[in-house]
Amino acid sequence: MELEPHQSICILRLSAIGDVCHAVAMVQAIQRHYPTVAITWVIGKVEYQLLKHLPGVEFVIFDKSQGWRSYQQLAQALKGRKFDVLLHMQVALRASIASLFIKATTRIGFDKARAKEGQWLVTNQAIAAQRQPHVLDGFMGFAKKIGVTDLTPRWNIPVPEADTEFAKAHIATGAKVLIICPSASKAERNWLPERYGAIADYANERGLRVLLCGGPSDSEQQLATQIQAHCRAELTNLVGKTTLCQLLALLKRATVVIAPDTGPAHMAVTQGTAVIGLYAHSNPGRTGPYLSQERVVSVYEQVMTEQYPNQTMAWGTRAKGHELMAKISVEQVVDQLAEFVCR
Repeated sequence: MELEPHQSICILRLSAIGDVCHAVAMVQAIQRHYPTVAITWVIGKVEYQLLKHLPGVEFVIFDKSQGWRSYQQLAQALKGRKFDVLLHMQVALRASIASLFIKATTRIGFDKARAKEGQWLVTNQAIAAQRQPHVLDGFMGFAKKIGVTDLTPRWNIPVPEADTEFAKAHIATGAKVLIICPSASKAERNWLPERYGAIADYANERGLRVLLCGGPSDSEQQLATQIQAHCRAELTNLVGKTTLCQLLALLKRATVVIAPDTGPAHMAVTQGTAVIGLYAHSNPGRTGPYLSQERVVSVYEQVMTEQYPNQTMAWGTRAKGHELMAKISVEQVVDQLAEFVCR
């Protein structure tokens, strides 16, 4: 499929932070190939706060906290509009319901194996099937479907000057800094606070200043307090004290980031910052930090062998259990962090 100049595309990807970071690379690949195409992105309220300064993109916010009113608001926002192409990039029932309020001639979804939760019912074309793709590569399949040939991921997520200055106030130019973003969306995916503390001490003793970053939830702030209690180093605790754009600016200035399977890890990737990802529950080949796959500390393969002996499981299968992250040792993380410390 080829698009003529001045035609329109609607992107439907509501969440989450890591996934919209992957989607930005696809959107900007489309923009490079079709510089005059009009792009409208239906996106979640929280995710919009990170991407609202993205060049050349009109955003329509879908606020899921509004319940059924969110669909009414979407219908009103798009009333009387029709797009040439809808890229339906979210396999979730709420996204497929939302897609019913988006009029488009061509409606592209995932291939048969991935078009779950009724997505195939609301699309009329599909991207090519892919064998064991990273989420980002899966998204790039949408760009390929509409004729984009350069699928190399690149990111340009603008940050307001005030947020850049905020980051500069915390991380001086040339400073060696480790940012730990310790909390994932589910507590079982968090590493142990005493081990984060041990890593903070290791880094601090070798010339890396350590910052803790994360969201404002009680659980994230509690984890940060526990980490501080388990280390001798003086940490800068910014958990709950930054906007998403401020956090993005901080991640850009960091030397290296340590995080489990969580949004800030992928935010750091967009800024070209090295990431040491900690994985036990999800397949890092599918959801790991895209440009730092070689730095991932993963026990996922070990856990899957233990839980499903002599079985070949689907690529996206998640491991089950509340203690799996304890299988990741301090020594494994130190091995990956060693290249960034002062000798």
